[in-house]
Amino acid sequence: MPSTNGDLDRNGASQAESSGQRTDGSPAQRKHRREGRKRAAPSAKVVYEAIRKEGEEELARSTSALAWSGVAAGLSMGFSLLAQGLLRQYLPETRWALLVIRLGYSLGFLVVVLGRQQLFTENTLTAIIPLLAARAGGGSGQGARVVNVLRLWSVVLAANLLGAFAFAAAVAKSGAFPEELRSAFDAISLPVMQQGALVNLLRGVFAGWLIALMVWLLPVARSSRLAVIIIITYVVGLGELTHVVAGAVEVFYLPFRGEARFLQVVTRYLGPALLGNVIGGITLTTALNHAQVTAGEGQRP
Repeated sequence: MPSTNGDLDRNGASQAESSGQRTDGSPAQRKHRREGRKRAAPSAKVVYEAIRKEGEEELARSTSALAWSGVAAGLSMGFSLLAQGLLRQYLPETRWALLVIRLGYSLGFLVVVLGRQQLFTENTLTAIIPLLAARAGGGSGQGARVVNVLRLWSVVLAANLLGAFAFAAAVAKSGAFPEELRSAFDAISLPVMQQGALVNLLRGVFAGWLIALMVWLLPVARSSRLAVIIIITYVVGLGELTHVVAGAVEVFYLPFRGEARFLQVVTRYLGPALLGNVIGGITLTTALNHAQVTAGEGQRP
């Protein structure tokens, strides 16, 4: 996402000029002002514009490109289950072990985000910001924009779930992993299906909220991108919040092991998680951040 020191310099300079502040002074004063602009955090408008630009680029991609990227993301999210299973297999059965096991949950997200693969929950922010920006600007063709967003969502979600299903089937049926490790996968996946649909929906709201916030934070994270991804997704995993793609690998794994039926997987987990992720991502992150940037624009001070 674009967010450079040059952008901050120009942004800070334009703000100084618009507010009537003096830009002259001694060389030392000018140096201090330049250094201050470099160190200042980008404004919400700068972050908003970076995400809007990325969203426009994603919406312009072909359906086939989105589909292949989405399948790759669904497959990559399977490494969250694999990493957690490996940690669980080798850690002792203690209360604190879960604190370490959940670190593995972040692995799939690291691969997807740093690898620039298409993940459905990220697009509750990046695909919607251009739509809201065009509406706020009074642009025409809103119907076509909505259709394009729906195209991206449907293609990416279907591709993510296909990739997750393929990974789960391979882990459960291929014999690539010993039974001891697959038992660890069972122990991680079974609690996911023990909650009711309403609980999974509510947990999905928080998961969608956090993942969209992660996307909002990445343009300003710069060298801390790795830490932002790990911390936020670790909280999602540790809190057992429901993520429609990461959780799909776990719930798709269970029917292959005879621990659940596919209808249960859809009605108790996937459907509620999807709805919750959309609500959390759009209303609690996208709409609120759009409002804080655009509120009051066009009004006289």
